[in-house]
Amino acid sequence: MTQQDIQHLYWRAGFGLTPKQYALKTQDNRDTIIDGLFKASEITTMLDIDTSDFEELLTPALAKDAAKRKLIRQISTKKLKTYNRLWLNRLETSNQILREKMTLFWANHFVCRDNNILFVKTFNNTLRAHALGNFGDFVKAISKEAAMLKYLNNKQNRKLKPNENFARELMELFMLGEGHYTERDIKESARAFTGYNHTVKGQFVLRKRQHDYGIKTFFRNTGRFSGDDIIDIILQQKQCARFICQSIYKYFVNETINTERLEELATVFFKDYNIENLMRHLFMSDWFYSEENIGVKIKSPIELLIGIGKTVPIKFNDEKDQLKIQKLLGQILLNPPNVAGWKGGKNWIDSNTLMLRLKLPSILLANAHISIKEKGEFEDSFDIYNYRKRPSRFANVSVDWNNFEEQFSGYSSQELKTFLMASKLNKGTENYLETLNKSSHMELCVQLMSLPEYQMC
Repeated sequence: MTQQDIQHLYWRAGFGLTPKQYALKTQDNRDTIIDGLFKASEITTMLDIDTSDFEELLTPALAKDAAKRKLIRQISTKKLKTYNRLWLNRLETSNQILREKMTLFWANHFVCRDNNILFVKTFNNTLRAHALGNFGDFVKAISKEAAMLKYLNNKQNRKLKPNENFARELMELFMLGEGHYTERDIKESARAFTGYNHTVKGQFVLRKRQHDYGIKTFFRNTGRFSGDDIIDIILQQKQCARFICQSIYKYFVNETINTERLEELATVFFKDYNIENLMRHLFMSDWFYSEENIGVKIKSPIELLIGIGKTVPIKFNDEKDQLKIQKLLGQILLNPPNVAGWKGGKNWIDSNTLMLRLKLPSILLANAHISIKEKGEFEDSFDIYNYRKRPSRFANVSVDWNNFEEQFSGYSSQELKTFLMASKLNKGTENYLETLNKSSHMELCVQLMSLPEYQMC
């Protein structure tokens, strides 16, 4: 594999790589490198946070105790912020990069939001555990998660009073896509998911008295279907494989769909719905490394933040600053905007976020100071969060330039540019960079990361 191929693979299957990581792979062929990616992610390491004090407060009598509910909300809010930081750190530092990248992908597919840290932690780790497994088992596990049961109102789905919210989103957003089912399919499948509920601590329970055991007709199949049966019937439709592969293609390959390649992936996936087999086929395909797919994807805010941190390690001394930057960039982990999730692609960019993205490397790496005296939208965005009280301080971070210097000590300016930039630079940018040849590696790094082209991977 060429350097460009390796870097492309590690940006799509992970969040970039360091020079030391790259050096270990230069003599390996594609099979060996890809095998290494999957082998490193064989084991699932759960992302944990101590919730014992929180769980002690969760009792059946909770509904009648307003003071305890308020305390629970306070504890949970604090722990959710910490869990956000732990997840961000995991994404940047874990050796299981493919599993973690897949977890992030599935978090924006099986979109869910909750304010209960115990439910959120369990849901997040369910995504992680099934990220490279069997898709059918994955969907069945998600349908029984307490966070999802709450978020899509399936707790309110009872015999004779069905709530169709989860059944609709199961087909529209999770398995088939809009237009590939009927209103009757929604109504009949909703009946199959009646009685789904959970205990106060999030364990799944089927309330048998609330479950509809009657005959249902779904996708021309008739029987006393359960929720799992409905999922199995949907899996029999190749459109399900095609719909999932479309999302995979847009996220890992290109926002512009190549219908021939999409059908190739769908055929592979439809055989057994094995996510690992699908991703292995994708990464092994020659077309994945074609010029049309390299450097054409706009980095998500999380990818941008982690990419900067992998090149120049950054420690946020106040977790609130991490959340602030995520919010300003438009992607807060654990807090998607709605059930459809983040749209991605060009939607990551507007007049506010683009300016912040271009200034972010110098903000974070140059003593974390920024002037917001200039009038305009970028300044206005700070008003929302009341940062005028301390306008010169944007974030409190510690920057490990020694690590950067150690990593890139043998690199020329041209090699540093090649390593950091995935997309081609226009002639004007190349000419500008020529004027920086005498700059230090630190200065050149900040300048490169501040280019519009650095927004791409």
